[in-house]
Formats: sequence, structure tokens, C-alpha cells
Amino acid sequence: MSDQKRLFLVDAYALIFRGYYAFIKNPRINSKGEDTSAIMGFMNSLLDVIKRERPDHLAVCFDKGGSADRVEMYEDYKANRDETPEGIKTAVPYIYEILKAMHIPIMVKEGYEADDVIGTLSRQAEKEGYKTYMVTPDKDFAQLVTENIFMYRPVFGGGYETWGIPEVQKKFEVTEPMQVIDFLGMMGDSSDNIPGLPGVGEKTAKKFLAAYGSMENLLANTHELKGKMKEKIEANKELGILSKQLATIMLDVPVTFNAKDFELNHPDVEKVKEIFTQLEFRRLTDNFLKTFADEATESKSEPTESANVKPSENKPTPKEQKSAGAGQFSLFGGNDETTTETVSEFTRKTTENTSHFYQSIASGMATKLFVKNLMNQPSVCFDTETTGLNPLTAELVGISFSWETAKGFYVPFPEDKIEAQELIEVFRPFFENEQIEKIGQNLKYDIKVLAKYNIEVKGKLFDTMLAHYLINPDMRHNMDVLAETYLNYTPISITELIGKKGKNQLSMREVPLEKQTEYAVEDADITLQLKEHFEKELGEANTQTLFDEIEIPLLRVLAAMELEGINLDKDFLNSLSEQLTTDIATLEKSIYDAAGEEFNIASPKQLGIILFEKMKLVDKPKKTKSGQYSTAEDVLKYLAKDHEIIQNILDFRGLSKLKSTYVDALPTQVEEATGRVHTDYMQTVAATGRLSSNNPNLQNIPIRTERGRQVRKAFIPRSEDYTLLAADYSQIELRIIAALSKEETMIEAFKNGEDIHASTASKVFNVPLAEVTREQRSNAKTVNFGIIYGVSAFGLSNQTDLSRGEAKELIDTYYENYPKLRAYMSEQVDFARDNGYVQTVLGRRRYLKDINSRNAIVRGAAERNAVNAPIQGSAADIIKIAMINIYNKLQTGDYKSKMLLQVHDELVFDAYKPELETIKSLIKTEMENAYKLEVPLDVEIDTGDNWLEAH
Repeated sequence: MSDQKRLFLVDAYALIFRGYYAFIKNPRINSKGEDTSAIMGFMNSLLDVIKRERPDHLAVCFDKGGSADRVEMYEDYKANRDETPEGIKTAVPYIYEILKAMHIPIMVKEGYEADDVIGTLSRQAEKEGYKTYMVTPDKDFAQLVTENIFMYRPVFGGGYETWGIPEVQKKFEVTEPMQVIDFLGMMGDSSDNIPGLPGVGEKTAKKFLAAYGSMENLLANTHELKGKMKEKIEANKELGILSKQLATIMLDVPVTFNAKDFELNHPDVEKVKEIFTQLEFRRLTDNFLKTFADEATESKSEPTESANVKPSENKPTPKEQKSAGAGQFSLFGGNDETTTETVSEFTRKTTENTSHFYQSIASGMATKLFVKNLMNQPSVCFDTETTGLNPLTAELVGISFSWETAKGFYVPFPEDKIEAQELIEVFRPFFENEQIEKIGQNLKYDIKVLAKYNIEVKGKLFDTMLAHYLINPDMRHNMDVLAETYLNYTPISITELIGKKGKNQLSMREVPLEKQTEYAVEDADITLQLKEHFEKELGEANTQTLFDEIEIPLLRVLAAMELEGINLDKDFLNSLSEQLTTDIATLEKSIYDAAGEEFNIASPKQLGIILFEKMKLVDKPKKTKSGQYSTAEDVLKYLAKDHEIIQNILDFRGLSKLKSTYVDALPTQVEEATGRVHTDYMQTVAATGRLSSNNPNLQNIPIRTERGRQVRKAFIPRSEDYTLLAADYSQIELRIIAALSKEETMIEAFKNGEDIHASTASKVFNVPLAEVTREQRSNAKTVNFGIIYGVSAFGLSNQTDLSRGEAKELIDTYYENYPKLRAYMSEQVDFARDNGYVQTVLGRRRYLKDINSRNAIVRGAAERNAVNAPIQGSAADIIKIAMINIYNKLQTGDYKSKMLLQVHDELVFDAYKPELETIKSLIKTEMENAYKLEVPLDVEIDTGDNWLEAH
């Protein structure tokens, strides 16, 4: 062991967040109602580091106030971050108190991030001859690695790995760690909202680094690039330099490494015990006492400097596991067995330490005998292995089956398409058997893959992803997370099998059969076990009916819609792109003329200086926390009516986004095999129950601007024999809130077929219905829709021409005229406070963990969700019922017309012209009768040669 002294610098918030989320399924709540999960998770990890490494010197580094310099450079830096959970906010003061009692220095500097504090201290310590270990999982720290500075990274599932120069070189494919800055600058970082260079991902960034060595050299040699990549990078050079600056960890924070202050000393034991007693940490107290009691007897050891140690390698014996002891949610492996509430939960099961029987099935007679056995099972879990993630192009590599825990079988498929089709035919009786239940994780994918082989999956379905979505909608639903959370099991990683993305990544076909079998059958086995777990929980959450009658039937509907796709007029989009280029250039010139100089309109910093320093458009312009002028959308919208340049800037932003996101992107998303666009509908993303659309996202096409609406013109029928038909629920959310609140005035207005916005205006402005002005109706419409989302006087004022005082008066008058509506909203909030959730008309739950928060802002957001989630969710439930019923009628009636899209409250169809009148009536009837409310549902239907005409 080296005599060189070692300093450990802990990235506090990284460990606090990991500790908090490790307990997310079963939070640690004490008798006072305090969530102590983050404190417990952090302390387990800190004690684990101390126990394992016995560092000479140690400090814990915190962020404070974010990075002022980075926000000044780029207003949107980390702007995408969610609100910090209250359980973490309340934990930090306790953690400070504990660290002080332990005599561990806390290093923090206002306006700087922990990354910068750690970077500065590590360099200072290096000059004084120390080896420094940065305790963090954050890959950004790799840029700081030198011969004497290392990353000490937690490995999920237990243990740790140390990254030195060789590990960083291998991980990022760089010649020196400092190039990690260029790597991060090129590809950007979604977690920090660093934009990066458009179109450059991990693979391309590594290629550029190999060729040019740095961001600056790349930008100086863009003449060597080709095509769209060249155009994108040349147009965004400034963005690239900015991204590199944002990714650079600062080394000049005004903090000082004082070796004596950083020495790991004996703690104030009584003070720590007092805090732990207050928090009700009994076992953690034992662990703390043992850690420092053993301090004199345990020797120091050098961290293993290898990035390739996996939890399954160098496994300790059961005896070692106990004495080295990693607690349930230690981030680094071994803790004492008394460390946490349940030791076994963190010693994760894997294929290597769990008894199992996974077998591949040979072709010929063995396969026939296997199918015979398969046909005798009442319920079977299956999972397809394919050559890619796109079900429309992926080919079958194999299918795994399991119907008994820890047991399963794998059938490999030949590459030859004729032979593969012959083999799948042997399994057709199983897949098309109505009596056998089929279980899977994300079954929609498997159904679409098998559809290409003309196989229909019939019988009862159970999708574990959908089941978990109904049980816990706010959590992630991928199989690895579910296995670790509910089964304490870590599945084989796909990267272990085929490698990471890039030119060296294998196809599943290239993986040896033995490894294919282990990986594939494990998926089926674990999914089967999750099904058994979730079946009980669906009943406990009263969501079994929702699962059986809505989400599972809808899965088949969505699979059919996605396979169908929609026709796209690429020539029209190319023409529209040219028009937008001209419009954007015209706006750009107008902005430059008004400003008197050229500048980067997309740069908030440059824009702010032009508008508020040079042009002085506002006396006291709003600033961000970092002191930079705010050019956010809401700020500019407020000023747009008074300043033409600002309206032009808003238009410039809107058209630029429209062009890049839709007009230029949509043609690239047409499937070559079908010539159509196939969006992917996700059932498990929005907690309200709404569907979301991806690749491409057709739900976010702007329709409030003329140019935005033009994009819909590109969606056209399949042929001249068809027309596009759009069916839209009229004001469904207002109808639902009227019915749920039992507000008679609104109910009567809807029943009488009145214009609800004019009716509301008549009430709140106290004028006869016939005398309501267009402006009054418009303001009433804004309030009607805004009320559902908790609109404030300030918000209403910004959306209308009303002053804040007038807006407040209008809202007050609104509630006076609709007292039952206000009472309903209060009842919803009270129900959420008492039960922790609200629900839709079909019992879909939206859990609101912050409804009783002591933070008024956090609590207010939860209260607004308590009101709008049942409204939005009920609308989503109703349109899902309509989709299922329409799909079934079209199937049983053998119609040629097909349902293609669902966008908010609208359904889009390819309508076969000879069937038009029949299906118009069918669609309207099914949509209006999907769910009976006290208020009638109304559906508007139109047709056209494109989606815009039909809408």
C-alpha cells in the first residue's frame, strides 16, 4: 500500500438523492411523520465509505444556489430539473447537523456547484501530494481525473469502482481525461440541459474526438464534414462553444484545502446519538458506533482501481457478506448487518446466485413436443428477442416462454425468413388459442413483431408494464426497475450481451445461444413473477376493472393503429420548409434592422442585452437569479403588444421550432417498407391516463398559428378511394366538470345546446345572452378552461386584455355564479388530503404525495392537480372506451375504414368512401355514448383530403 495520504471528497447531493430514491417504494417515516429516507440513505453510504476506506482526510461538498456563472451564460442551464422533493429539502439541515457533530468539514460556496468545489479542492490537494478520490456517480467528474485524482463510483447493486486515467480513456474513447469536456460539450447533457451540437450523440462525439481531438478543432475544420451534419454544426458553432463552457468544471472556486481541517477525527458520539435518537434511527446508531469503535483495529486499504468490477465478480462468501456488511440501500456495497432495516433486500438476486432452470429447445421433434406441452398450460409468459427496437423492421431472433417460477425455455429462430416463417407456424396454435392467457412486459411490441409474421396474439392478456402503471403511475415501469423494486432481483443487462451502442455493438443473432437463452428466459421468468405480484396489488388499488376493461383492450387497438400508420405528403412538407426558411430569414432581417446590428437571436444573453440595455424597451427589466435579463416566453409575450421587435422574436422562435421539429423531421420518419408514418402511443407516461405520442409526437403539432396548422395538411388519405375523417369531442373537460360538480346552470346550458362560453359570459358579466360581446365571450372562455388548471388573477390577466384587478373580479364573480363548482374543487382537495390521491370516473388514481406539504408552492401544485387530474383523466378514460368500442365494431363489421390517430380529444380515420356515411354514424354514436354523464357528450365530425381540412 502506498504511504501517500488520501483525501475523499463526497458529492453530497448525489448521495442524498440516491439514498432518497432507494427508499422510494417504502419511505422511512418516523412517528412524527417526518420522511427520513434521504438522511438514512446518505448516512449509510457515508459510513460505508469510512468503514471500507478509512480515509486520512474527508470532506462533504454541497451545492448552494446553483451555478451563477453557468446560468448567466445560458439561462436554461438545469431549467429542466424537477422541483427538489420535500423529503430531500427537509433532510439537508439534519445532514449538516450530523456532519458537524462528526467533525467532518462541509465545503460549500454560494453560487457554485459541488462539482466546482470538488474540482478546486482536488487540484489543491494534488499540489500538496495527496491522492484524491471523488465520491460520486456523476460521469462529468471524469474530466478531473489525473494520476493522483480518481473517481470513486457506486455500482448499482453493491460495491464500487475506481476510475483512473485508463478507465476514463476506455469509457469515453479519449486520449486524456480533459477531452471529456469536449465529449460532453459535443453531445450535450439532458440532465443539466446542456444543448450540445444538434444531431451529435455519443457515437458521433467519440468519432469527432478521434478525428479532431477537441471542440475547437472540430469547429475549425467543418469544411471536412458533409451533408446535413456539416450544415447543423456550422450553424451552431457558438452553441458548441457554449456547451463546452457549461460542461467545464471550475477549478478556481474561492475555497481552500487545509489538510489539518480535513483530517478524519473521532466524532462527538453523544451529539450524533442525540440527533439519531431524535430521528428514531436505532440500527443506524448501532452501525455508527460500530464504525468508529472499529476505527483503531481496521487497516486502510487502497480502492480497487478498475472500472470493470461488477457486483457479481469477486463475490464475498456469505460470511464475508455479513461482516463486511452492505446495508439495504448503501450505495457502495457492504455494511454491517445492523446498518439498515433489511439487509437481504440489498443483496440483490441474479442468475448467478439464484437457482434456476433455463433451457433452449432444439429444432424438429423437440420443438413439436415443447409446443404440445405449451398448449396444456392455462397461462404462459412469453418474450420476443429481435434484431432491433423498431417492431416494424425487427426480425425474430428467438422467443422465450415461462409458466413456472425460475424455469423457462428459449426457442431460437433461423435468420432465413422462409425458415423463420415455417417455425412460427408451429407456434400459431399457441398464440391464437383463446383459452391460454398470454403474459408479457410491453406486449404491444411483441404483438407488432408477430403481426409481421401474420400471427395474431389471441386470448386474455396480462401486461406487467400496464399493471404497474395503474398501481404506481409516477414510477418508472421498465422491467429492470420493477425487478429490483419488487423482486429484489437484478436482471442481466443487455449491454453485457451485445455491448454499448456503436460500431462494435453486436446483433442479438451474434450472441452465443447459451447467453441468449439465459438473457431471454430470465426476462420471461421475471415478468411471470412480477405478474403474480401485481395481480394482488391491482385488486388492493381497486384498478382491476380499469386494467381488464380499458388498458388491456386498448393495447390491441393501439397496436393496430401503429401498424396501420398514416400517409404523408413529403412534397408538401418540402415546399413548406422552403416557405419557412424565407419567413424566418425575413423575420431575422426585421429583428436586425430594429436592433441596429446582427446578433444571435437564439442566445438569451445576447438578446437580453439588445432589448434591455441597447434598446431600453423596459425601465426595470425582469432578471433571472443569476442577474441575466430574462427573455423567457411569458416575459416576452407580455411585452409583445407594445414592441414589434419582440413579436418578431416570438414568431422567429415559433417558426424555427416548427421547421426543425416537424416540417424537416417528419419526412425522415416515414417507414421505408410502408411509405407511412407510424407513431408510437405510450400508455404508461402521463399520470393522468392520457396517451402520449412519440416518434413522431403528433400530439404537440401547434394548431394555434396558421403555419402550425399547415403541418396537418401534410397528413393525407391512403389513396383516392379514401378520405380523412376527424371526430372531435366538443368541450369534453367542461362537460365533465359540470357533471361532476353538479353545477345546474352549466348542466342546463349544455343540455339546451347553448354556447357555454357565451352562457358563462352572460352570467359573470350580468348581461342577456343575446348581448354578450365577442370580447366578453373570449374572456369567459379563458376563465372556463383556466379554472380547471387553477388560473390566478395574474395568469388570467396575462392571457387577456384585463388588468389584474379586473381579472380577480372576474374570477370572484365566476365562483359566485357557480358555487357548486367551487365546492366540488374544495371537496377534491380535501379528499386528496385525506386519502393521498384523487380518481377519475372509472377509478383511475392520481397519487399526490405533496398534498400535505409544508411548502406552499409545492402544496399548491398538488392542490391544482387534485382538481384537474380527475377531469383530464376522466376525459382520457372516456376517449379510450370510445376507441375500444369503435375498433371492435370496425373489426366485426369487416370495414375497410381504419382508425389511425388519437390526438387529445380527437380521433382520425382513413375512411373508405363507400362506407363514409355508415361509419360517420357509427363513430358519432360510439363516442357520444362511451360513458353516460348527466351532461350529454357532443362530437363534431368532418372529412377532407388532408387532416387540416378534416379537423
